[in-house]
Amino acid sequence: MIQLLFLVLFAEGMVALLLMVKIGPLRELAMRGIDQLKMGKGPATLKTLACTMLVILASSVTSILKIQNRGTKIGTVTPMDQVLWRTHLLEASLIGYSLFLGLVIDRLHQYLCKLIGLRKTVRSSKQEAEKLQKEHFLLKEKEEKASKERALLQEEISSLKEKLQKLKLESEDKEKRAISAEDHVKALQKQAEDLLLEYDRLLEDNQNLQSHSLSFRG
Repeated sequence: MIQLLFLVLFAEGMVALLLMVKIGPLRELAMRGIDQLKMGKGPATLKTLACTMLVILASSVTSILKIQNRGTKIGTVTPMDQVLWRTHLLEASLIGYSLFLGLVIDRLHQYLCKLIGLRKTVRSSKQEAEKLQKEHFLLKEKEEKASKERALLQEEISSLKEKLQKLKLESEDKEKRAISAEDHVKALQKQAEDLLLEYDRLLEDNQNLQSHSLSFRG
C-alpha cells in the first residue's frame, strides 16, 4: 500500500511539475491526459478513488489516535505499537499529500484551460484587429483614390463648362451673323425688286419713246 502511495505521489508530482513548467511538448501531453481522465466515466472514477482514499485516511488517523490513547493509558508504547503508529502516520501523510496534489493538479488544469482559452481569444482578437487595420488602410487608399478621381472629374467638369460657355458664345455670335446675313439678303432682295421695277419702267419708257419716234417718222 505504501509503495503504491509513493508511486501515486511521484506520478502526481511529475504531472504537477509538467503543468507548472513547460518542458517541450510534455505539458500538452499532460493536459491531453487530464482531459481524457475528465471525459466519460473518468470524473466518477476519480471521485470514487478520492472517497476511498479519504476513508483510508480517516481509518489511519483513527488508528493513530487509538495507539496514542492506548499508550497514554498504559504509560508506555510497545515496539509493535510504535511500528504501527509510524506506518499509519506515513500512510496518512502520503494519502494527504496525494489528495492535496490531486487538488493542485485539478486547479492547475482549470487555470491552464482558461489561459489557453484567453490566449486563443487574444490571438483571434489580434488577428481581427489586424484585419480591421488592413481594411482601414484599404478604405483609406480607396478614399484617396476616389478623392483624386473626384478632383480629376471636377477639373474635367470645369473644362467642359468653359468649352460649353465658349461654344455658347460662338453660337450666339453665329446666330447674330446669321441674322445680319438674313437682313442683308432681305435688303438685297428688296434692292433687286426695286431694280426690276425700275428696269420695267425704263423698258416701258423705251418702248413708248420708240413708238413716238415711229409715229413722227411716218
